[in-house]
Amino acid sequence: MHTRPDTILIFDFGGQYCHLIGRRIRDNNVYSEIVPHDMSLKKIKDLKERLNIKGIILSGGPSSVYKKGSPKMNKEIFELSIPILGICYGHQLIAYSMAGKVEPAKKKEYGISFATIKKAVNLLKGLKKKEKVWMSHGDTVFSLPSDFEIMAYSTSCPVAAFRHKQKPIYGVQWHPEVTHTENGETILRNFIFGICQSEPNWNVGNLIKKYIAEIKETVANNKVIIALSGGIDSSTATVLASKTLGKNLTAVFVDNGLIRENEAEQIRKTFNKFNINFISVNARDKFLKKLKGVIDPEEKRKIIGKEFIRVFEDVAKKIKANYLLQGTIYPDRIESGYSKKSDKIKTHHNVAGLPTKIKFKGIVEPLENLYKDEVRKLARQLGLPNEIVYRQPFPGPGLAVRIIGEITEEKLKLLRKADKIVTEEIEKSGLGNNLWQYFAILTDTKTTGVKGDARSYGYTVAIRIIESREAMTANFAKIPYNILENISTRITNEIPQVVRVVYDITNKPPSTIEWE
Repeated sequence: MHTRPDTILIFDFGGQYCHLIGRRIRDNNVYSEIVPHDMSLKKIKDLKERLNIKGIILSGGPSSVYKKGSPKMNKEIFELSIPILGICYGHQLIAYSMAGKVEPAKKKEYGISFATIKKAVNLLKGLKKKEKVWMSHGDTVFSLPSDFEIMAYSTSCPVAAFRHKQKPIYGVQWHPEVTHTENGETILRNFIFGICQSEPNWNVGNLIKKYIAEIKETVANNKVIIALSGGIDSSTATVLASKTLGKNLTAVFVDNGLIRENEAEQIRKTFNKFNINFISVNARDKFLKKLKGVIDPEEKRKIIGKEFIRVFEDVAKKIKANYLLQGTIYPDRIESGYSKKSDKIKTHHNVAGLPTKIKFKGIVEPLENLYKDEVRKLARQLGLPNEIVYRQPFPGPGLAVRIIGEITEEKLKLLRKADKIVTEEIEKSGLGNNLWQYFAILTDTKTTGVKGDARSYGYTVAIRIIESREAMTANFAKIPYNILENISTRITNEIPQVVRVVYDITNKPPSTIEWE
C-alpha cells in the first residue's frame, strides 16, 4: 500500500449525502476524507503530509448561497491547482463565488429529472444526449461568467452542469452520488480518474489496524462495555474491540421488550460461541413503563436512548467499566443532524438520543464513518459468521419505531407476528439475499373489513421491503404479486385484529427506510 493514498477531500456543507459521496469514491479504492467546509489552506497543507490530495468535492447542503450566514468556503481554494467539483449547493456556491447568477428557481426540482447534455466531455464523458438524473434543489444557477461554459441543462435548470474554460473546476446541479442518477458513477469516475488522475490504492481492509490502535489509545487499560444488539454494526465493533481489549471488554445485550420474535435467545446462542464476556439484561418492564402513553417518535427515541444508557451505567458500575463502546455508523450520525450545517432527519438513540449527562469517561464509536456495506466487508475480514454479516438491519429503538402511536403489549404482540410472517415468506421465496430489509409496520389507522361474512374493524399493517447498497438511498423492491398476496393472506388470517395490509412503494428519498 502507498504511504500516502491518493485522496479526494469532500467539503461538508451539511448535505445528508456528503458521506455518500465519500462512500462512492471509496468504492473505487480511492480514499476520501470529509473536512469542514471552511477548512483553511494551512490545514489542507497539513493534510498533505499524510494524504496525496488529488481533488476536492464541494457537497450539497440545505442552505441558500445568497442568504446571510450560509456556509461559504475560502476562495483561495480555487487557486490551488487542485481539480474541484461542486455538487448541488457546491455547484451553486462555485457559480456564486465567481459572480454568476444564483436565484430561487421558478420551479423547484425534487426527484427524477432529465438533463440534456451539451458537451459530453471531461466530467460528462460517455453520457447520452438525455440523462436520467436525481435533483433536489430550490435554487438554480441562471447564468455564468464568461470564463465558464454550460455543459448540461434541464427544463427547469438552465445551468445544470458547467466547467471553467481553463481551470479544472466543474459543477453539477444533480446528485451523481445517489443510485437514482442513472450514470452517476460514470460522472464520479470521470472526476476521480480522468480529471484528478487518482490511483486506486486504498481499501477498507486497511482500516482494521487503524481502528484497533485508536480503540487502544482511547481506552488504554480500562474496562469497557459494548452495547451489543446482535446486528452487524455492534457485532463488528465487538469483535474489533475484542482484538485489543480481550477480557477487559464486556458485551451487554439488553432485552427491552421491543425486539423481534425469539431474538433474545438467538443472540445468546450466537455470542456464547465467542470468547468474550457476555451479559444479557432483561429490562422489558422498565422500558415499556417509560414509553407508556408516548406517541411522538422523537420522544420515543430519546426515552429509549436514555434508558439504554442507564442500563449500561448500572452494568458498568457492577464491573467497574469506564467506557461505553457502540456500533454507531455514519447513516445514524448524518440523519441525527450531527453536522452544524445539516438538518436533523430523525434522532438515532445512540447519537442525538443520548442523555446529556452520562456516567462514563467517554463513548467510543470506531465505525462512525463507515456505511453498512463497508461494515460488512470489515466483518468478513474479521471472520464473523454469515448469519451475522448478512443479518437484516434492525433499528436501535426496535419495534418502538415500527408501531405508529402509543406502544402497548397488544400492539407488540401483533407486530411480532406480522413481522415473522413477512420474514418467513420472503426467505422462503429465496429473495432475502438480494434485499436490504423486509419488515412490517403496525399503523395507527383502523379500517373496516369483512371476516366470516361479518363486519370487522381492525388494524392496518404496512409492509416495507427495500433494496439498497448503504441505506442512505433506497428503492422499494418490486416483489412478485403472488408473494405479496401470500404475506397479506397470512397476516389477515393468522392475526384476527388485522383487516388490511398495504405495501409501501416509496423510495428513499423522499421517505426514510423506517416509518418513524
